[in-house]
Amino acid sequence: MAVKSEDKRTCAHCGEELFGRRDKKYCSDYCRSGAHNDQNRDYSAYMRRVNNILRKNRRILAAHNPNGKAKVSGSALMEEGYNFAYFTNVYETKKGGKYYFCYDQGYIKLEDGMYALVVRESYVK
Repeated sequence: MAVKSEDKRTCAHCGEELFGRRDKKYCSDYCRSGAHNDQNRDYSAYMRRVNNILRKNRRILAAHNPNGKAKVSGSALMEEGYNFAYFTNVYETKKGGKYYFCYDQGYIKLEDGMYALVVRESYVK
C-alpha cells in the first residue's frame, strides 16, 4: 500500500507544524487568541481610547452633579479635562434644546458659558 506524502501544515500565527484536523489553522488556543488580537489591535486601541475619554467625561459630570441637578461653568469642566467632542447620545427637547449625555450624566448649554447638569434616570430600559 502506497502512502501519500502530505505537505506540512503550519500554524498561521507562530509557524509551528500542525497535527490533527485538516482544517486546523492554529496549534493552540494561545495562538488563535494571539492572531485574533493582532488582527483587531488597531480597532481595539481606538475603541479603548474613546471609551477612556467617555468614562473620564462621565466621572467629571458626576463629580459636579452629586444631587442630580447642578450648574457649572464650561471652564471648570475643561480645567478638569472634559472633552466636549465626546458623548454617547443627544436628546433634543420639543423647544429645540439639546442635552448631551455621557451614559447617564448629561448637560445642556446655558447662556454665559454655564451648563446645567442632569442625570437621566430612565437611561436603560
